[in-house]
Amino acid sequence: MAKSTKTTKRSWAEPYKIKMVELLKMTTREEREKMIREAGYNTFLLRSKDVYIDLLTDSGTSAMSDQQWAGMMLGDEAYAGSENFYHLEETIQNYYGYKYVIPCHQGRGAENIISKILIKPGDIIPGNMYFTTTRLHQELAGGTFVDVIVDEAHDPVNLHPFKGNVDLQKLTDVIKRYGAEKIPYVCIATSVNMAGGQPISMENLKAVRKLTKKHGIRIIHDMTRVAENAWFIKMREKGYANKTTAQIVKEICSYTDGATMSAKKDALVNIGGFLAINEHDIYEEASNMVVVYEGLHTYGGMAGRDMEAMAIGIKESVSDNHIRARIGQVEYLGHKLIDAGVPIVQPIGGHGIFLDAKKFLPHIPQTAFPAQTLAAEIYVDSGVRSMERGIVSAGRNKVTGDHYYPELELVRLTIPRRVYTQAHMDVISESIEEVFLNRKKIKGLKMIYEPKYLRFFQAKFTKLK
Repeated sequence: MAKSTKTTKRSWAEPYKIKMVELLKMTTREEREKMIREAGYNTFLLRSKDVYIDLLTDSGTSAMSDQQWAGMMLGDEAYAGSENFYHLEETIQNYYGYKYVIPCHQGRGAENIISKILIKPGDIIPGNMYFTTTRLHQELAGGTFVDVIVDEAHDPVNLHPFKGNVDLQKLTDVIKRYGAEKIPYVCIATSVNMAGGQPISMENLKAVRKLTKKHGIRIIHDMTRVAENAWFIKMREKGYANKTTAQIVKEICSYTDGATMSAKKDALVNIGGFLAINEHDIYEEASNMVVVYEGLHTYGGMAGRDMEAMAIGIKESVSDNHIRARIGQVEYLGHKLIDAGVPIVQPIGGHGIFLDAKKFLPHIPQTAFPAQTLAAEIYVDSGVRSMERGIVSAGRNKVTGDHYYPELELVRLTIPRRVYTQAHMDVISESIEEVFLNRKKIKGLKMIYEPKYLRFFQAKFTKLK
């Protein structure tokens, strides 16, 4: 019998099986309308028990493996010198290549410490698009963030494969304008959350390293989703197809001088993070500061069992089988929405799907918070919780008090790792398609409460008539 020449793409499945389940609460539309109204149309203020499929964030929401849970039983809860810290330290050094490690309760703890150490009032911190907590810590330390990402990152439909790239001319202009002595470091995120989970290329990172080295400027790496970025390099960049995710991750880190990490994302744990650095004097100062803000330098606000789970999670996170399925699930949802004509950020990113609220709700001006509105409407339709990444998240100019008006007005559907099935992705897609069909009936929101910092977490709104 002749061999088949059929080349149809075959289905794939997750590289794990389900060992435990958590039952979910099913609610009616009327109940959800009441609950979102009481939450001030802010999905962050909903109670988790009232959410069916939770896509608010991928931070701390992953399902841990049996190996991680087993590791938690090996927790050494000594106040000083926990064995779990030394395992974590060795793992970070082996997989990421940084010399010194300061554990923190999560990523923003590391951001706080590095900002206080390196930034002086009046300093400038260039970066490939802001992130909310990162920019706030830089501002609280007296610095000013300057966006040097490529222009393509601000265009939801541009198909540039590496929309997380730094515009080298923009960075050069910032250095010329302010002087290298006013730039304590360049902040490089892998992948860029606010751009839709978009990666930076290795070629671009090497060029940034060359430019910063010339001027004696550090690169501090926001490595929260570095494994996802590495996978995109493997898939899209010449010369990396035959390298493993682990090899690419370590190469990425080698072009930077230090890193902040929220281990609640890539590293597959529910709590934890770290500051990693290659300079001993900065490490010594961070070791002192972590005692003030987090905990002793060998636990940094974490239990020993959490450090053990993190060490195991780091190893699992750079497995090709894991990351292929993780990003594959995101792409599955993204392609369903594209096929339905729903406007999303493209190319599809690593940790979620980002709906383009400006195109989804073109009749709602940015001052009426279209992304915030859309997130609330999706919850009412199906109990799926997403979040706003637009004008509310962007906040206000610290000098003028005016809203920032970002080009991207997005709703983020963030997919937790190893939590939901493809059937859940189908339910999500069908809900968004339904909201899209009825989009002309949707009206915007008015903000009625605004906290001082990071307003997207706690702001409240009311519906416009």
